[in-house]
Amino acid sequence: MKPFKFKEFTIYQDKTAMKIGTDAVLLGAWSTIDHYPDTILDIGSGTGVLGLMLAQRSDALTIDAIEIEDNAYEQTVENFERSDWGDRLFCYHASFQNFAKEMIEEDEVYDLIVSNPPFYNDAFETEDEARNKARFTSSLTFEELITGTSQLLDNKGCFCTIIPYKEEKDFIQLAKNHNMYLNKVCRVRGNSNSEIKRSLLNFSFQQKELEEEELIIEIDRHVYTEDYKNLTKDFYLKM
Repeated sequence: MKPFKFKEFTIYQDKTAMKIGTDAVLLGAWSTIDHYPDTILDIGSGTGVLGLMLAQRSDALTIDAIEIEDNAYEQTVENFERSDWGDRLFCYHASFQNFAKEMIEEDEVYDLIVSNPPFYNDAFETEDEARNKARFTSSLTFEELITGTSQLLDNKGCFCTIIPYKEEKDFIQLAKNHNMYLNKVCRVRGNSNSEIKRSLLNFSFQQKELEEEELIIEIDRHVYTEDYKNLTKDFYLKM
């Protein structure tokens, strides 16, 4: 598997079941850093791409990642160490549930939490256990994700995630149950004729007027919209 080269870093993906995908790049480019986060947490790092994108975009001193799957953990560590920001990036080999418990006991909180979470339900599980862990909600349910995030997020912090559009309503309600409110949403279509596929969501403990936007990725196959180019141009080599 060839490494994926971005403008300022390279992602090696020979060890992990989950390769670089549009979802992670969208989230890494879209997540808000307007509040100048000092501490960032990525839940379920995969290749480490989110941590690296946020290291490139921000001056955060601490960027932690968590990864439960052995090979993905090794891959994240390798990609972090090969980057220019290795001194700010750290990956924990743990489940989010255990990590959250430990951090809560130590009163640790984060200014920004991001997650490109597993979101196919168990009905679609495959024979590949590593891929299942990365892609299916059995290893981390939305309820567990939101519960842990609400405990680890600073009072003035933000939580950004990307989920299937069809899950949006339920996810927003789950977050509200934990006093986290949707501040921004970007709904993503593949092209102008396709249905909305993904929702990029930004939550905080503050109730604000909701900012809503829509993003269309392609005009034609591999012909990208200006909006998509503007969002990702700092990362993709060919944008």
